[in-house]
Amino acid sequence: MTQQSSAITAEQALAAAKKTSRRQQKVGRVVSNKADKTIVVVVESLKKHRIYKRTFKQTTRFYAHDEDNSCSVGDLVRIEESRPLSKLKRWRLVEIVKYGSGIVPVEQVVAEVDPNLQEESAESAE
Repeated sequence: MTQQSSAITAEQALAAAKKTSRRQQKVGRVVSNKADKTIVVVVESLKKHRIYKRTFKQTTRFYAHDEDNSCSVGDLVRIEESRPLSKLKRWRLVEIVKYGSGIVPVEQVVAEVDPNLQEESAESAE
């Protein structure tokens, strides 16, 4: 009986250890998804200046692995530390917390529709 109870507690401890990961997680906004299976996530944090005590916003860019290419620009995502996957990628996508509005900048839409139109407008501006 004691062997069974100790075996159950060992299994429970193992399951609990798998649930609590020691890897750091961050929540940020996707600013680029142009590369294949890679997203660029901007994480904003508030810092206090050590001398002037003024609070300022600091942004950090992280390159994260997106296996399914499921993220789009503007999505709010959770990323987690992982082993180095490339020169810059040390994070992986855990989940998409909130989908973005899907709004695309006008210049990007115009460039996709007619690349010559953008070149003509640049020439006429000169």
